[in-house]
Amino acid sequence: MAHALEHLVVRHTRRLPAPTGPAGDGAAAARRFDAALMAAGFKLSGELLERLSGLAEPTVVETAVRTLASVRELVGDHVRHNVYFVDFPANVPDTLDFWRTCVAEAIDAGDARAGTVDLLSVGVLDLLTLPSYGRYRHTYEEMLAAHDELIAAAGDRLTVLHLGGDAEDEVTRLFLALAGSVTPLGEEHLRDLAVLAGHRAHGPGPEEIPIRESRAVVNLARLRAGAPPLLDTVTDVLRLACALAEGDVTLREPTRFRALSRPHRRALLGGLDAVVAASPEKLADVAAHGEMWKRLGERLHPHEYPKWPHAAEVFAVARGERKVPSFDSRVEDLLVRGEPAAAADLLASAAPGRLFRALDRLVRTAREDGEREAVLAAAERAAPMVSGRVVLALREHVQNRTGAEAERRVFVNREGRAWVTADTRAPLTAAVRERLLGMLDAETRRRLPDPGPLLVDPDVLDVALPLSGRAASAGLGVLPRGSVSPVDGELLRFFLYWREARRTTDHDLSALVMDADHAPVTWLSYTALSDVEGTHSGDITEAPDGASEFIDMRLGAVRGCFVVPQVHVFAGEGFDEAAECFFGFMLREPEQRGRPFEPRTVRMKSDLRGPGRVALPLAFRRDEEGRWYAHWLHVYLRGRPAANRVEEHRVSIAVLLRGLLDRTPLTVGHLVALMEESGARTTLWDGRTVPEGPVTYIGLERPAGLAPGSRAVTPENLRDLVPA
Repeated sequence: MAHALEHLVVRHTRRLPAPTGPAGDGAAAARRFDAALMAAGFKLSGELLERLSGLAEPTVVETAVRTLASVRELVGDHVRHNVYFVDFPANVPDTLDFWRTCVAEAIDAGDARAGTVDLLSVGVLDLLTLPSYGRYRHTYEEMLAAHDELIAAAGDRLTVLHLGGDAEDEVTRLFLALAGSVTPLGEEHLRDLAVLAGHRAHGPGPEEIPIRESRAVVNLARLRAGAPPLLDTVTDVLRLACALAEGDVTLREPTRFRALSRPHRRALLGGLDAVVAASPEKLADVAAHGEMWKRLGERLHPHEYPKWPHAAEVFAVARGERKVPSFDSRVEDLLVRGEPAAAADLLASAAPGRLFRALDRLVRTAREDGEREAVLAAAERAAPMVSGRVVLALREHVQNRTGAEAERRVFVNREGRAWVTADTRAPLTAAVRERLLGMLDAETRRRLPDPGPLLVDPDVLDVALPLSGRAASAGLGVLPRGSVSPVDGELLRFFLYWREARRTTDHDLSALVMDADHAPVTWLSYTALSDVEGTHSGDITEAPDGASEFIDMRLGAVRGCFVVPQVHVFAGEGFDEAAECFFGFMLREPEQRGRPFEPRTVRMKSDLRGPGRVALPLAFRRDEEGRWYAHWLHVYLRGRPAANRVEEHRVSIAVLLRGLLDRTPLTVGHLVALMEESGARTTLWDGRTVPEGPVTYIGLERPAGLAPGSRAVTPENLRDLVPA
């Protein structure tokens, strides 16, 4: 199996496809492999260690080299993490003292003297003009020599790698899982699906690909392999055309279409003709992306293919030569005429998912009890035809419509960009809320499969269900937006790594401390290197070969109730443009010491690949008993085009955080409760022993020793809990 495919299996499943090779005595090499993994915070399961021990030593060594590379990238240990101040977190100077030292060094630097003195004479200090500012002053090896070895602690992370099945079977399982996901995939997972689809284009596919973006990725692989694409709407054809042009299959951004080969033109036009011939009413979807259809028509030349007249109708609608009222316009027309019940009936019969998305508005628009009753009845009739993800999304929405909402609403789009606006909605009555919640829970219970005996890790109950692909970024230990997880440890260390692609790029790591009312207490950043809470590792202003920044915080010394780490784009490439960019945090005990970056202490590493110029991966909150919890955000703010700093975003971050933390997400605990109501027998895992028979395990990490036939649901495949 190709190494790239094995890497995907390890990253997504924490399983190593069963190694194969000549038999031999590989026990010693397997133990060395296990020890090397433990240095990175991983460990071989007993089954995997036994399997490797029975193979020849060269096979074990080759497997170890590949797997170590995969897990080190997973945890962020595949790069060199240097720091500006060589002794960090010790001996970090006062900010002003440090700046004065840089100025003195600049004045002593001969050719830089005049410029620095001239600037200072008018009261200006540009840190970027100082020769010793923002660039490493020592090598990576010199930094390592300045630090003692890490002292192992019982709380260090240890992620178990399990023995997988046959390599080809593991790839197929992963492909079917991603392609058949009932929730949208993030960009990273879509790219992985494209790789897997290219490998499995001629093999068995999932029974259904419910997410249209995923279908476009699979269709591209099928088309290139000479297999017919799976098309049942005109928009499926448009997404496939965008995929061929390496554009945006989500259709949020315009795609610049390129010249297409004749086989591809025939495939697109033939597929389009078949869709419209089977269901002419689907022409109503064309207007939603009319401009893109017109641009695509310039590349497809439908007039050259008279045998597909129905395909030509699509472009006639796009050009306005044929009028086909869009479905949304028909609904809006009914609402303008004051007929929400009629709009609900139309949606229930033709687009039940859209009915659920518009249900709050329809209920509020209804002016009489009879009208409201008709809207609710339409929703109840449509419920069995709505996807499970939309049912759960409406459930989460309704449970937060308590009538005690704040005056402002927080929105987070599919890309993770967040914004705040005034809440002008009328409240839902208690009777309407209770009826909707009962209907939605009953529909969810009906769809949930019988899990058999349930074994549940209590720490997973407050994890939010991933109802969107952007609810979490790719990485290690990452939980969906809205999740809450306990934080155990005295020292909390954030880390940021970025590497520029084409131009000089400066990303800055900061942490804002706020009180219970979300008012700023203090912050740590390149403008505030130290405070009673902790220290900053120093500002790096360019990263052609990669750069790291760290913040060390003593949780016992924090004077506020919230700690909000954030990453700012000060200059250069944004998160989506940089060659690589990731954030994470470590937990340590004071006596552990060690290097600034120690993979065994990493609890979370998350890729930063979102819009905007300010990233907020998560926030930390202290409760009334003094315990700390992580609240997962995964949001991006627009920020400024350049020179973003923590001081300038304090107010907007406080408003956003208040709105996000006041919202109650739909969690794993909700689904577990519904399963129990349906008769599932649940055991809370004590972290040590597992039942002898097969179980459905739901937790943060698969435990060793699950009986054959067991099913494990962890953050890597949490989407599997969402019913179809």
